[in-house]
Amino acid sequence: MAELKNDTFLRALMREPTPYTPIWIMRQAGRYLPEYNATRKQAGSFLALAKNPGYCTEVTLQPLERFALDAAILFSDILTIPDAMGLGLADMQQLQYVTDAVRQIRGALDGRVPLIGFSGSPFTLACYMIEGGGSDDFRRVKTMLYQRPDLLHTILEKNTQSVIAYLNAQIDAGAQAVMLFDTWGGTLAHGAYREFSLAYAARVMAGLKRSHEGRVVPRIFFTKGGGLWLESMVDIGADALGLDWTVDLAEAKRRVGHKVALQGNLDPNALFGEPATIEREAARVLAEFARDGNADGHVFNLGHGISQFTDPAHVEALVNAVHRASARV
Repeated sequence: MAELKNDTFLRALMREPTPYTPIWIMRQAGRYLPEYNATRKQAGSFLALAKNPGYCTEVTLQPLERFALDAAILFSDILTIPDAMGLGLADMQQLQYVTDAVRQIRGALDGRVPLIGFSGSPFTLACYMIEGGGSDDFRRVKTMLYQRPDLLHTILEKNTQSVIAYLNAQIDAGAQAVMLFDTWGGTLAHGAYREFSLAYAARVMAGLKRSHEGRVVPRIFFTKGGGLWLESMVDIGADALGLDWTVDLAEAKRRVGHKVALQGNLDPNALFGEPATIEREAARVLAEFARDGNADGHVFNLGHGISQFTDPAHVEALVNAVHRASARV
């Protein structure tokens, strides 16, 4: 693999000094980009796109051709593991198209920026498996939680083993950081979050390979709506915690005690504002994090995935604003 030319993102995740605050965007390769829509149309369907390493490589690199982003993230479907599971653990051979995509993307990046691998958390995957899709109230999974917690724990155990194997396979293939998306953990009650979401996320972190290619592979954990549990999240073994837009970064930084890096947390809808507004909001987020006088250990991102209705020009304004406003002089 080519030598990494820009490791700002990886150093920020490890809370090392950086010349500026790095930025990438959740769901940065997506429907807001005309070129992505053209590739998806060519592929014929989303699944055909996600299961073709060539197309995955193409769409992963598309946002990097437009914007000066500091990381690429593997383009894949969060439901790859359930798709490969059947009634048991996920079959990694059935997921070879993902690891093939990681290798192709690393080659195509040629060391430009690091590549992030990812998976849904055990609980989030269980939500999709039990509900059969998204949900407004997660009634089925919560019914199981309260009526048959033993059965939910069984599912979560299988998911945990599969997620560990899946992320380690991505690391072996060349992912230089990994992120665990706990999209639906924030829907749980306080005690249930700890038992059914956080405990299994901790087991994932403990099972991941710590280094590859002679370098530490940082681990990011993100629970949407998880701001209540930051102190508990610190203890699961992640190097960085993702935050949604409801959290005050300065307060979050105080609560975690500089034990982890923080990622976030601009409201995705701020990108519907005019460029001047976007620049002001970016500066506010940066200043919030650096209120204690230390700007290191921050990865700028949105508080969740970018909307498909976002103007790409507004993304460019955001990326440039973050780099300009955060430059260490």
